[in-house]
Amino acid sequence: MRRSVTLRVLTALATGAVGAAVAVGLPSLEASAAAVGTPTGYASMNGGTTGGNGGATVRATTGTQIHQALCSRASSSTPITIEVEGTINHGNTTKVSGDSCNTAADKIELKEISNVTIIGTGGGAVFDQLGIHIRDSSNIIIQNVTVRNVKKSGSPTSNGGDAIGMESTVRNVWVDHVNLEASGGEDAGYDGLFDLKDDVQYVTLSYAYLRNSGRGGLIGSSESDTGNSFITFHHNRYENIDSRTPLLRGGIAHIYNNFYYSLNESGINSRAGARAKVENNYFQNSMNVLGTFYTDAAGYWQASGNILDNVTWSSPDSETNPAGPSMPSNTTVSVPYSYRLDGASCVPDIVRQTAGANTGMRTSNGSCTATNPPTTQPTTPPTTRPTTTPPTTTPTTPPTQPSGTNLSLASGAGADGSSKGSGTSYGNVKDGNIGTYWSPNGTTGSISIKWGSATTVSRINIRPASGSGTIGSYRVLNADTGAVLKTGTGSGVITFAATSLKKVTFEIQSASGTPQIGEFETYAS
Repeated sequence: MRRSVTLRVLTALATGAVGAAVAVGLPSLEASAAAVGTPTGYASMNGGTTGGNGGATVRATTGTQIHQALCSRASSSTPITIEVEGTINHGNTTKVSGDSCNTAADKIELKEISNVTIIGTGGGAVFDQLGIHIRDSSNIIIQNVTVRNVKKSGSPTSNGGDAIGMESTVRNVWVDHVNLEASGGEDAGYDGLFDLKDDVQYVTLSYAYLRNSGRGGLIGSSESDTGNSFITFHHNRYENIDSRTPLLRGGIAHIYNNFYYSLNESGINSRAGARAKVENNYFQNSMNVLGTFYTDAAGYWQASGNILDNVTWSSPDSETNPAGPSMPSNTTVSVPYSYRLDGASCVPDIVRQTAGANTGMRTSNGSCTATNPPTTQPTTPPTTRPTTTPPTTTPTTPPTQPSGTNLSLASGAGADGSSKGSGTSYGNVKDGNIGTYWSPNGTTGSISIKWGSATTVSRINIRPASGSGTIGSYRVLNADTGAVLKTGTGSGVITFAATSLKKVTFEIQSASGTPQIGEFETYAS
């Protein structure tokens, strides 16, 4: 069972009185802006994470104005950057309705939307006792904000007690330079600082400061919720936390260059088949910093280059499998993107200089030196730089219809995707009927075919429905690993090296008009 441990050191955070309701007008419209920098890690994969880049910018000083900004868009996928200043709380956050939003009064709700950036500006942005909830959404950036004292019990409650929570088919989220804080553990009414569950993938948490909580965060809500994957944690500062930094249930996580101080009970808890690449982190004055804890469902790790400074370990038992004292690896994990790795010895210093909100958005240059953010920002998705040989490009003229068995129609085959347009379904791409189709919620998105066991695929056939917009550039991905199998333009038959996988993804990176995929056929040869 999960053990309850009182936080050793509790830094009191002034919650303040809940602010009075503020009269709300439409947020002010500013010139086009963008998030600061681009993500490293899994948020750079699956088409990249650009948030509201290229769209309008509005300013908001209340939670209601944030919701109004979302609801005033032409559609739920129209790009927007929301610059937030001041304290956002229950007193100034109300539900706003509209065709392009689905909001709630007790949290900042990013639900069934895409292409949004929320960034703190000016004197800072504090979400006080009010969590940020991301559900059924994609391409979201949250930067330079503080979220504190979110409760699941007591008063007021918000977001199930999570500072930032994601659930139910969420793709491509970058959370960067934020403070996530509580004032105690579960007994005091708090839950996790950063929780991901029910099909969340391609997320990066970077340069964040997480502190004073019983639970740092989890990936997967139970031992059966193992579909969450491809999460990167780098250059984060965890301080005075009992456990879950993070708790991993299934999936793949990359955890590097983080500074852990005063983990009171356990740290990185890999369970239920999860695989974590843990490298060049610094653990200080902490206990059980890596292993499988509170379960007999084993997890795995590849650990290298980490520094253990005054770390203690429990003895193994039926529900405790600590990796210490030497933390040998019990699996191997490869990541499909490039990144710069600081030496572990400098991690405490570089993370103290860069992590958290209101720190100037500085980052590490990979040589233990803090650098200022770029002065200009891109408005197009970042280019992914795989660590392996770049894939070849498919010609725009498709080959002939493939022969053999369409594996998408096999018993047990399923489908999912990044988003779906109104009236469409993921399953329409595998029903054998070209007249039914899936389309993304916008002009870009991804659609996948998946199986319960490894299946060899070397060819796919993307068959647009009648009236579909023209597909521009695409990528074919091994969704198990994030590896790029093919890039090209157009649709039709696409051939690549035979690959054994459980899920293959067709990612539309550009299109003229809304693409409509009637069938996503898959073949062994």
